[in-house]
Amino acid sequence: MKLFFRVLVLTLLIGMCGSAAAVYAAEEMNMAKSGMDPAMMEKMKAAMAPGEAHKLLEQLAGNWTYTSAFWMDPNGQPETSTGSSQNSTIYGGRFLKQNITGAWMGQPFEGTGYLGYDNVKEMYQSVWIDGMATGIMTESGQYDPATNTLRMSGVNSCPMTGEKEMPVRSEWKIVDADHNLYTAYMKDKSGKEVKGMEISYTRA
Repeated sequence: MKLFFRVLVLTLLIGMCGSAAAVYAAEEMNMAKSGMDPAMMEKMKAAMAPGEAHKLLEQLAGNWTYTSAFWMDPNGQPETSTGSSQNSTIYGGRFLKQNITGAWMGQPFEGTGYLGYDNVKEMYQSVWIDGMATGIMTESGQYDPATNTLRMSGVNSCPMTGEKEMPVRSEWKIVDADHNLYTAYMKDKSGKEVKGMEISYTRA
């Protein structure tokens, strides 16, 4: 029964994670038969495991309340709202899952984001989806320990302008253990970067 279970796990790994994870699982089962160099095996295991960069995710985990401001017009007054965010690390600390509930422009709002650090690419990556659009926003970037700020950039489709690949940039600053600030920037019609959204989080 144990052998069957291990074979089943290996089969699932092949489907989900590709050949690298499959070789890793096979090596765990029988290193002698795999013939993989032990040094290479250790390097691969390190690349697949959460490390120092993933500690940032732990700082963002927990329950939070937030106040947000969203600028339809960069020169006008922002739309404001409040809500809550439940953040948890998943898959052994490899990723941060963020579930937001609140309101936007008087309507109920829900959104989900995933943030992680790719050891191979050596960068943070994120995806975001919510109940107000059908697009998936993707970003990648680096954390600056000098300013406690995660700086990301990427693309998103825009329902207002019809842009399929609208450039976006964000900064997620850890103010202290109980406060952090997320700011998103976009470009106006002239191509100038403007602040589009700001979310202030406080630990609940």
